[in-house]
Amino acid sequence: MLGVSKSAVSKWLTRVDKPATTSSVAGTVQDDGGGVVSAPSLDTDPTYRLLDRLLARLGKLEDAEPIFTPSRRIPRAGVLLAVPALTHSGIFSVAEEVYGHIGPAFYGLRTTMMALLLMALLRIKRPEGLKERAPVDLGRVLGLDRGPEVKTLRRKLTRLAAYGRAEVFGRTLAQRRVARRGRALGFLYLDGHVRVYHGNRRLPKAHVTQMRMSLPATTDYWINDTHGDPLFVVTAEFNEGLVQMLPALAAEIRSLVGPRRRVTVVFDRGGWSPKLFAKLIKARFDILTYRKGRWKHIPATQFVQCAKRIDGRTVRYALNDRNVRLLKGRLCLRQITR
Repeated sequence: MLGVSKSAVSKWLTRVDKPATTSSVAGTVQDDGGGVVSAPSLDTDPTYRLLDRLLARLGKLEDAEPIFTPSRRIPRAGVLLAVPALTHSGIFSVAEEVYGHIGPAFYGLRTTMMALLLMALLRIKRPEGLKERAPVDLGRVLGLDRGPEVKTLRRKLTRLAAYGRAEVFGRTLAQRRVARRGRALGFLYLDGHVRVYHGNRRLPKAHVTQMRMSLPATTDYWINDTHGDPLFVVTAEFNEGLVQMLPALAAEIRSLVGPRRRVTVVFDRGGWSPKLFAKLIKARFDILTYRKGRWKHIPATQFVQCAKRIDGRTVRYALNDRNVRLLKGRLCLRQITR
């Protein structure tokens, strides 16, 4: 019925019950002190992971080992091209550092994180979207016999949320990125994106452009580096505008880059506030944004014709560069008009 002999199962269970020394050599068993082990899979058929599922059921497996086999016509296998970048980002090591593990399971912490990341790449926005996909297809790109179903993934997310460490996870991951890509943090781009809210809390409604209707929504404020790669994200209610959020975002940026480094923050007209500009500059931030409101007309004679080589072609434009004073002369900024 199991496809293996009873003696083979008993020998393996006896093996994992005994304490073992930690080793990085393939084929050894690692005991975390609680009787749960991480070991290479004994299943020989990647499409039939019965032994691993049995061990997980008995509480003797922390996470199933991914096993791949040569195949043809695997749906959406192109997402595997992103795996090296995901591994290099440090997201799996940070998840292990912050969460440890989520108990004995076939779909452990690493598999759950990988499943969520691949879902994002496949444009599956919510666990319910898995109902429209064959579990076997997702399982093959995960290196398993089948991917997690909706109730399983929901249960994993609930367990992760119960830890209450999402903020610690995001900050630790951001610290890794700062340490690795410090030079790319000279300019940080701040932008807010409206996201439809599907939870049970009462939130104000906002106009969702994609759906052309008003729905409960939140705003994700993304902070990206010079190359456009995300540093961290903060979620707030929709009525929290960029002016209200900028001080908190600036404080988070300062905690990541250190107290002395000057950073230029770039944002759109939603963050226009001369009083806020003065506070940011005092906190050793430089600002780059669009002018908002009324301003004096600049005569055409005060513009200079400029040319710039961009992406192999010459771009010509008229430029005016001057200093302007705000807050009754207390704040002096450089204004560049094209």
